[in-house]
Amino acid sequence: MATSKLLALACIRNESSSYRDSLTSTPKYPKVLSGPVKSCSRALLLSVKGMTCSACAVSIEKAIKRLPGIHDAVVDVLNNRAQVLFYPFFVNEETILEAIEDVGFKATLVPGETIEKSTQVCRIRINKLTCTSCSSTVEKTFQAIQGVQNAHVTLATEEAEVHYDPRILSYNQLLKAIEDTGFEAIPISTGEDIVSKIHLHLDGLYTDHSVSMIESSLQALPGVLDIDLDPSIHKISISYKPAMTGPRNFIKMIESTASGHFKARIFPEGEGREAQKQAEIKKYYRSFLWSLAFTIPVFLTSMVFMYIPGIKNVLDTKIVNMLTTGEIIRWVLSTPVQFIVGRRFYTGSYKALRIGSPNMDVLIALGTNAAYFYSVYSVLRAALSPYFIGKDFFETSSMLISFILLGKYLEVLAKGKTSEAIAKLLDLAPETATLLTMDEEGNVISEEEIDSRLIQTNDVIKIIPGAKVASDGYVLWGKSYVNESMITGEAWPVAKREGDTVTGGTLNENGVLHIKATRVGSESALAQIVRLVESAQMAKAPVQKFADRASKYFVPLVIILSFSTWLAWYLAGNFHGYPESWIPSSMDSFELALQFGISVMVIACPCALGLATPTAVMVGTGVGASQGVLIKGGQALESTHKVNCIVFDKTGTMTIGKPVVVSTKLLKNMVLRDFYELVAATEAHSEHPLAKAIIEYASKFREDEENPMWPEAQDFVSITGHGVKAIVRNKEIMVGNKSLMLDNNIDIPPDTEEMLTETEGMAQTEILVSVDGELTGVLSISDPLKPGAHEVISILKSMQIRSILVTGDNWGTAKSIASEVGIETVIAEAKPEQKAEKVEELQASGYTVAMVGDGINDSPALVAADVGMAIGAGTDIAIEAADIVLMKSNLEDVITAIDLSRKTFSRILINYIWALGYNLLGIPIAAGAIFPTTRFRLSPWIAGAAMATSSVSVVCSSLLLKNYKKPKRLNKIEIHEILTE
Repeated sequence: MATSKLLALACIRNESSSYRDSLTSTPKYPKVLSGPVKSCSRALLLSVKGMTCSACAVSIEKAIKRLPGIHDAVVDVLNNRAQVLFYPFFVNEETILEAIEDVGFKATLVPGETIEKSTQVCRIRINKLTCTSCSSTVEKTFQAIQGVQNAHVTLATEEAEVHYDPRILSYNQLLKAIEDTGFEAIPISTGEDIVSKIHLHLDGLYTDHSVSMIESSLQALPGVLDIDLDPSIHKISISYKPAMTGPRNFIKMIESTASGHFKARIFPEGEGREAQKQAEIKKYYRSFLWSLAFTIPVFLTSMVFMYIPGIKNVLDTKIVNMLTTGEIIRWVLSTPVQFIVGRRFYTGSYKALRIGSPNMDVLIALGTNAAYFYSVYSVLRAALSPYFIGKDFFETSSMLISFILLGKYLEVLAKGKTSEAIAKLLDLAPETATLLTMDEEGNVISEEEIDSRLIQTNDVIKIIPGAKVASDGYVLWGKSYVNESMITGEAWPVAKREGDTVTGGTLNENGVLHIKATRVGSESALAQIVRLVESAQMAKAPVQKFADRASKYFVPLVIILSFSTWLAWYLAGNFHGYPESWIPSSMDSFELALQFGISVMVIACPCALGLATPTAVMVGTGVGASQGVLIKGGQALESTHKVNCIVFDKTGTMTIGKPVVVSTKLLKNMVLRDFYELVAATEAHSEHPLAKAIIEYASKFREDEENPMWPEAQDFVSITGHGVKAIVRNKEIMVGNKSLMLDNNIDIPPDTEEMLTETEGMAQTEILVSVDGELTGVLSISDPLKPGAHEVISILKSMQIRSILVTGDNWGTAKSIASEVGIETVIAEAKPEQKAEKVEELQASGYTVAMVGDGINDSPALVAADVGMAIGAGTDIAIEAADIVLMKSNLEDVITAIDLSRKTFSRILINYIWALGYNLLGIPIAAGAIFPTTRFRLSPWIAGAAMATSSVSVVCSSLLLKNYKKPKRLNKIEIHEILTE
């Protein structure tokens, strides 16, 4: 077992970009398989002979997937190929080949073919999703397609995230599959991150010659992959590689090729997420208003005017036999509501039933149709009979549709607020930027204001005080303070000077900066954060599986209950099972039974169940992003709330991760500045981290110089494991540890020996300095604890969470750090693979383990843990192996992440309790369970209003998470700067 773990961890080191194949995928592997082994997968390409149809492919896939250690298998019957992704620790190539041959096919390895795991992640907006049943149907459709590795459909955002193999399946095939199920598919992203696409608006006179010239000129540019011109809307779409070219080059090429006859600019965005959301809100609002315009007169003629003597006489006027004016008016007014305004429910029902997956539309259509067509029957019978006095329920069907549309309007309005976090992130990018043109010597030649979307790699951008940084890059010139709170949540502005990196979307405070753009467009940190948050909001929590399973049976069960309710009351009425006094004067037993049946049909709400988890996850991850805590989906949220043991790395996690000089003791009469000049000159040629800490500290004595020049060091010698020595200003300088001094016969006074012993117990490294053979000074260097570390550990203890320190450092330093922060369990001198093994041991002991590390050396342990937290990851979020990325280096964000996950999961449970309680309580009441004792009857239109309210209430419940505040105990943590002398 130990050997397999080491092999797995070695595999991770060799494939650092493959820590997690997917944030939400669940590969098939034995239960004993540890987290790190998941990443050590291999791909196999096979040639399969004898396949004649898709049934053959299905049988081969089943045979392969039954083997242990198979992650995925895809069989292409058209090309007679099979691709298998497997874990070589549990299954080998020969076993896979044998499995295929056992089902009657001949399989061979494709010679010379090497396959690397290829997965693209695309996102698609799906219109007309109404309930969980719809989203489950689309998911099933995706999962039945060859080449789809994973698919998630989120009802709250009406979006799908699909992991697929582009070598087997195309993006357009996915879109077509959605449309075949009766939904509208709108592409959001194809997953081809290395390719950017821009849309330009062309103004000018279109001719075949000019269009051909423009296309040819653009195609000649390096990096241009595809061009699509639509003259009808003056739009040209260009796909390109951002590392090689950019939109500004396209505009210049178009305008120069057409000799000024064409002008190009960024195509106005009208089909973005926000525009589509607003369009949907307006659509439901208009439908509701139209429905209301017809429903109010129906309601008045049925419920109000019947009690006003003059109007009542007019409405009761008989036209043909027993057919009255009021019935004709209600029939005429309710028909447009039923068939025009309510058309969406018919089309939705047809599509759902066509694929065998009934949804909420089916319930609404059945309920309203029952009321409407019984009313039509009643009206027609009254017209044909001189004795029959009919009772119509036109107001029931009209008011049902009106209230349901009002509920859907309020629901989409509320759902829009759940994704405000993404909108706020997108708003961080400035609209314009100041582009500088530089000469060869770095002098500014000209300035030009451009659209920020036209920035290209290596552009030099000017950022004035109060302006947003337009792009990721680094400072070429200038000094300033930059407010990064909108990206990292860090409250205090960060000093920036030449060479420091800056992040797009942050706010320049007080100085002018010239920055060089390094990452633009989809490569920027802001774009990556948006993608991560979007992906997190798409990812389902395991608890969502309950709603998915329930949705399969919910609608059919409700239909059965509704019919049973009608039948039970109808039979009871026919056989005098209850007193006739129970029947309202305006009804008979059949109509009373019909009212109960319709009420059951329309009060049941599968949407509330379906929205319970995704809306809470959306709001929770959005709130986390605003706090600098990036949670990668529902799985991470659900696991984090269970955490009862946290393993902390030391360097960079408990400590600031950077050695600093904390004290200096001079043993000879000497000016401190002169002392450090000699030491810095000696250490200037060393690459050791401690040497850099000494030089950085020495620079403080020469703050008037931007790049201080140290005296020349001659005869420089580096003695590995001991220190360095050189001749500086004709003096022999030695800088190193105690061994270096003793080896060169330099005496160490007894009081200095005592001081060295004391400081070793304080997790400090002592550097001794001798000048011309005499010990002159002692430098204490330490990697200080992060501010608030002790308080954080104390708070975790109060939350019943155990803390453990694991480090590769020596036992003395590890125990000193642990003692200082209050951690009792320490593991020192641990290699990366041993950290992962310790995590697995804790898991085997019953703990739910979180690993907090810097995301680099701790990667094996981060992957092995139930929850991996990468702290202080900054903008390198795309390559993290962690489930949660803490943008700041503050340890208190660990508590924030756990507390937020607990609050979010509690909200999910509250949503489920409400959604289930509503249905469990509402359906019996609608069925007349309390009618015999209370005479209370739930009218169908009231039941419909209750159904609409239930969905809105669940979304509003999730929106309460937007009021989340960090635990008050964190506000008491005093954050001090790291103090050096």
